[in-house]
Amino acid sequence: MNTPQLLRFDVLVPRQSDGLPVFTFAARAKDVERFARIERAGRDDAGTLRGFQRPQIASHIREIRDYLEKPNAILPNPIIVAFTKSATLEMTNKEGRHGHLTVDVSNGAPGWIVDGQQRFTALNEIPDRDFEVLVSGFICDCLEELQKQFILINNTRPLPKALVYELLPQVSDLPPRMSNRSQAALMTEALNYREGSALRGMIRQQTNPKGVIRDTVLQRVLMNSLSDGALRLYADDNNLLLERGVNLISEYFHAVRYVFAEDWEDKTPKSSRLLHGAGIIAMGYVMEALHISTGAEDRDSFAQGLRHLKGRTAWSSGEWVFGNERRRWNGLQNVPADVRQLSLHLVQELRRALPRNPEVL
Repeated sequence: MNTPQLLRFDVLVPRQSDGLPVFTFAARAKDVERFARIERAGRDDAGTLRGFQRPQIASHIREIRDYLEKPNAILPNPIIVAFTKSATLEMTNKEGRHGHLTVDVSNGAPGWIVDGQQRFTALNEIPDRDFEVLVSGFICDCLEELQKQFILINNTRPLPKALVYELLPQVSDLPPRMSNRSQAALMTEALNYREGSALRGMIRQQTNPKGVIRDTVLQRVLMNSLSDGALRLYADDNNLLLERGVNLISEYFHAVRYVFAEDWEDKTPKSSRLLHGAGIIAMGYVMEALHISTGAEDRDSFAQGLRHLKGRTAWSSGEWVFGNERRRWNGLQNVPADVRQLSLHLVQELRRALPRNPEVL
């Protein structure tokens, strides 16, 4: 039984390092708060480095907390805690697989959070203080060893974001930030693999590395449209999104491929800025402008509008003319300033042309 100042846990001790035993156990959220703490990186008045944790990410903590408050919440990822004092480990069998951990909290929390600070902070904010979490721990001889382990544990390579985004459509009940991306990823998958899609096989994903258009670039186009554009009408119904939304995007890019065939067919982002991140995103805004101005929804209607841009682009040769500024065709990069400049240029050119030629629309 735990005393007010002495916490005891049954632990499992896997066979790893003889010099730095590792143990794992389950603990209630309210007990984790008593024996563990976060030491943020900073310097004292003499300039000496103290702590090692990065600043908290409030939005991430809020997402974890909101999830943990749900009745079916689980938290399989352990919080990793290192002790440098006030903790003792005693083995209870000859094989050295089980033991008792005793933690003295009379002078405050003696454990340092090595990994899981956002989860730890979220746990401290949930009302169910008896919620149990997994804790992995070890006891260091000195602070230097603790810092070394922190670096090694946190120096693993994260999952590629593209792979995470590709997995999102398979998961439900996600935080809003991920749900918005999930819808865009769901549409990207359909556009990449559906028979008859203008973009079939052209989108580069973890599962389709031969694609030429980056999935994250197309997802930006889709997310913009879902929040403020033509796809917003279907955002509340994934069935409509996969039927009418995907068809709208496919029809538009059929028109793009037809009107700008010489800049599309057999091209790559290096040989044509139409397939580059800047071009794809900018053409997304052109789609929205055409849809609003003309009500275009099929490839023929989109193509009629896109013809007004013929001769006003420099996708794969020549120069872009932005007012008094000239840029080589391949001088545009997928950075906010260039995307904004190209988007404004194309939409303005389109709007200048549309009123003079209403009969072709």
